[in-house]
Amino acid sequence: MILCIENYIDFRSQKKTINIQTGEKPISNKLAIKASLGLYNFIWKIVIPTLSINKRLAEGYEQRILNKKLPEADLWIQAASVGEAYLAIELIKNLKPEFPTRVLITTNTKQGLEILERSIVDILKERKEISISVAYFPFDKPSIMKKAVKQVRPKIMILLESEIWPGLLYSLKQYGCTIIIINGRITEKSLKRYLVWPSLWYSLRPDKIFAISEKDADRFAELFGSKNVNVMPNIKFDRLGYTENLPHKADPIETIITPDTNLIILGSVGRDEETKVEKIILEILKRQPDIVIGLFPRHLQRIKFWENALNRLKIPFILRSNAKTHVRPGTVILWDIFGELNFAYSHSKAAFVGGSLAPLGGQNFLEALTSGVIPVIGPYWDNFDWAGNEIVNQGLVRIASDWKQVADTLIEDTKKPALHEDVRKKALLYLKSHQGGTAQLCTIIKEILNIKYKELS
Repeated sequence: MILCIENYIDFRSQKKTINIQTGEKPISNKLAIKASLGLYNFIWKIVIPTLSINKRLAEGYEQRILNKKLPEADLWIQAASVGEAYLAIELIKNLKPEFPTRVLITTNTKQGLEILERSIVDILKERKEISISVAYFPFDKPSIMKKAVKQVRPKIMILLESEIWPGLLYSLKQYGCTIIIINGRITEKSLKRYLVWPSLWYSLRPDKIFAISEKDADRFAELFGSKNVNVMPNIKFDRLGYTENLPHKADPIETIITPDTNLIILGSVGRDEETKVEKIILEILKRQPDIVIGLFPRHLQRIKFWENALNRLKIPFILRSNAKTHVRPGTVILWDIFGELNFAYSHSKAAFVGGSLAPLGGQNFLEALTSGVIPVIGPYWDNFDWAGNEIVNQGLVRIASDWKQVADTLIEDTKKPALHEDVRKKALLYLKSHQGGTAQLCTIIKEILNIKYKELS
């Protein structure tokens, strides 16, 4: 449904030839832009009532339509889901404003909200100059976003990674808020969709864009103009490799995994690669029946599918929520509890990180690496190519061409597992050489906030 809304209008008939790359201002077409946003608003009006029955979007629905008012904030950060929520927390931890600052962090998902709510408790204990509120991100209906911006009255809007919403951008522009894209990334596919009507997006261009790679910077420049586009170190590097990667609490899975358990983790498995992962499981248990496999679907909604699949394949399994004592060899643990993947990586002898055996872009294999296990991934990892080919050349990630090679590599790793502490040390050396983005960005945010405060004084 959201994808349909993103493609809300066929702009091809409106397309104009302009020089976006040089930042040359396109021919003004305010009436056409207003008309398009009016149509966008109308489509949202039709669609929103149906979203209340969507299981994912029904959570926080009243807040998404602003029946619950958003708090005022000096700094508004939009973090789409779990990954972006962690980035938002990293920014706030490192931001040292000179004036008392109110922060609002919004997210689209329940998991993202839970992470934010847990994390801000510790931050607020130590930080008196910052107040933090969290909420669900409103639906991008222009009339709702106009109301949201009026309620929040932000001085700065931070959009993390690829959060480009026309209703929000238009309302922020009208209000006069400084808009910054941080850790920006945009795929070639998304760019082609946006460029159906480039003058619209140029009129909504953010004030500053910090992209994670030269390729992403070039795409943003093509869409918004090159004037305010820069390349930055990916702030994901800054939050990896430290003790927060494994939170300071009792290890929740040490009661079910013994130190000598031959544990293989299949992490963040996407829907489009499930058939291939079935073959991996069969191959591993056929050749090494004493293995315990921890299976983590990318989305918990796929648990029922995997219960049926494992029954069909006649493979013994137990739901993680039902596991109370040490799991027997030859068993698959089907993980139906959120938030334990990094702990599982730290107990494993080998690990596969999914989203990479089908063209899904990959998932964050650095989490496995900093937990002490060298990850195996498939050939599709373009969403994480910012980590650099050097990480592959150093043997810190292994790329398999297909499901069979994944299974072969995982089995080999269990026979000669690398010491977790050695892997962590090598990972830290690599990460440290790519860190520093958060500090750079916090300095920029602080400077802009200072200017805004002085304008009001």
